Amino acid sequence: MELKNEFRVSVPIDVAWAVLTDLERIAPCMPGAELQEVEGNEYRGIVKVKVGPITAQYKGTARFIEQDDAQHRAVLRAEGRDTRGQGNASATVIATARPDGDGTVVSIDTDLSITGKVAQFGRSIMGDVSTKMLGEFADRLEADVLSEASPAKPSEASSVQSPPEAEDTTGNPTPSPVRTIHSAPAQPVDLLGTAGPSVLKRLLPLVAALGVILVLWRRRGR
Repeated sequence: MELKNEFRVSVPIDVAWAVLTDLERIAPCMPGAELQEVEGNEYRGIVKVKVGPITAQYKGTARFIEQDDAQHRAVLRAEGRDTRGQGNASATVIATARPDGDGTVVSIDTDLSITGKVAQFGRSIMGDVSTKMLGEFADRLEADVLSEASPAKPSEASSVQSPPEAEDTTGNPTPSPVRTIHSAPAQPVDLLGTAGPSVLKRLLPLVAALGVILVLWRRRGR
């Protein structure tokens, strides 16, 4: 399933890009996401989603597989598994940024693969959900992170990258230590509430059919 989204933030591109490629810094801004551990350039955590009374929790990892700071383009790979074994999710996300006046427009192209109960919504509804989630993400980003960011020089922007792995006395890379991230538990994203009219429109024929069946069943019972 391919999803395309855009959002705008009101800071220069170098400042925006330095923040957007710092996953530890922006994770609290993403609805439903909770970062728990960092090891080198691998980020581990959970994403919670809710479908009516059912809550699914995907535990997984994310890491940059490409990052070009000069061209403001990055490719992120994320994979997760439902903690109850009822589905999997994986995504390749391509993020690009371009100047827009005194601000920055960020384009997000997502190739999403998902199984389990959440997959029942299909592309159109997931597209609505992703648009609203990114809108909320952008609002939180501006309010909680970018409002405190100061204009950065290109050399400063690169300082947010993960440091290179150290080497032992034999010249082999030394594994990076695992850092535990302490943050407030994430609230699950309510897909029904987020999708709104799109979900209701899809469910309306089902509700009507159930209503007809109920009426016929009652008449037959009489």
